[in-house]
Amino acid sequence: MNETEFRTEDLPAGERFEAWEELLSHAHAPMHQTTEFAADFRAHVRLIELGEVVVWPAQWPHLTFHRTPRLIRQSDPEHCHLSLCMSGNAVAQWQRSEAAYHAYDFHVTDTSIPYDIMTDPRTPITMIGVEVPKTLLGLPWGRAQQIVGRGLSGREGVGALLAQFLTGVTGDTSVYRPADGQRLAWVLSDLVTALFAQALEAEGELAPEARTRTLALEVKSFIRRNLRDADLTPSSVAAARNISRGHLHRLFQAEGTTVAAFIRDQRLEAARRDLTDPGQSGTPIHAIAARWGFRDHATFTRTFRSAYGVTPRDYRHAPVLAGPAAAPAE
Repeated sequence: MNETEFRTEDLPAGERFEAWEELLSHAHAPMHQTTEFAADFRAHVRLIELGEVVVWPAQWPHLTFHRTPRLIRQSDPEHCHLSLCMSGNAVAQWQRSEAAYHAYDFHVTDTSIPYDIMTDPRTPITMIGVEVPKTLLGLPWGRAQQIVGRGLSGREGVGALLAQFLTGVTGDTSVYRPADGQRLAWVLSDLVTALFAQALEAEGELAPEARTRTLALEVKSFIRRNLRDADLTPSSVAAARNISRGHLHRLFQAEGTTVAAFIRDQRLEAARRDLTDPGQSGTPIHAIAARWGFRDHATFTRTFRSAYGVTPRDYRHAPVLAGPAAAPAE
C-alpha cells in the first residue's frame, strides 16, 4: 500500500486551488470545482492506495463539484465512489434526483453519470472517500447502480461496519505492511458490496466468499462491542448472530484461530491498554479484569502472563513495557 499526503498550505496561496483541483480530479475523476475560497484555499487530503482501491480522507471548505457529460466522455475510470461524511453537510444532484448528506451518511456516485455536489458553505467538511472499480464489486453493476442517489447510513448494520473499517484503516497506516494493501482492498470491496446488497435486499446474490468474509467481520465487530459481558461465549455469539456453532467455528478456523481464542485475546488487549493508561493508575487490577469479562482474578493473571510474559502488576509498573505490545499468542 502507498500513501501520499497533500496540504494546500504547503504551496503559495495563489497556487493552492489549482493544485487541489488537479489532485482531486486524479484521485476521483475529472471535475469542475468552484469555491469562494480560491484565493487562499486551505484543504488537506491523504491518498491511500490499496491495490486497485483508493481511500482518501480529506477536509476542505465550501466547494461545488460538477462532473459533466463532456468530462465523462473525456475520461471515465469506471469507478463506484463512496463518501463517508464525518462532519459537515452536502447536497448531491443527479439529473432529476437530489439527496442531502449529514454526519455518518454515505453517498454514492458513479463516475459514468453527471452530477453536482455542493458542500455546506457554513462549515468545512471532513470525509473519507473511497474509489472502487466496478469490476471488483460482487454484484453486477447494473444492479448495484440502483444505489446511486439513495441514502445509506454509516450508523447501523453493515454501514456501521464499513464506517468502522474506514476510520480504522485510515487512522494509522504505519501498522500495515506493503502486502496488506491488496487484502484490505478485498475486505473493503466485500463490505461495500454487502452494504449495497443489504440496501437492495439482494444478499442472496452475493458470492459465497463475499458473504463469508462479511459475516466474519460482523461477528468480530459484535464480539468487540460485547467484551465486557462475562457471559460472552461461542454459544452466545452464535445465538446472537443466528448461526450454528459449527458455522461460527468454521469462520475462525479459516483464519487459523478459534472463537474462544479470539474473545480471550481481545479481552487481554483491552485490559492491557487499561493497565498502561495513566488515567486508570488507581483502578485495581482485579477491577480492570472484571471490566473486560474475566470472572476470576487468578485466571486473568495466569492468562495475561502466558500471553505477555509478565504478570499484570509487573506490566503496569514496567515503563519499558507500557507501550504498544505484540498481539497475545493464540
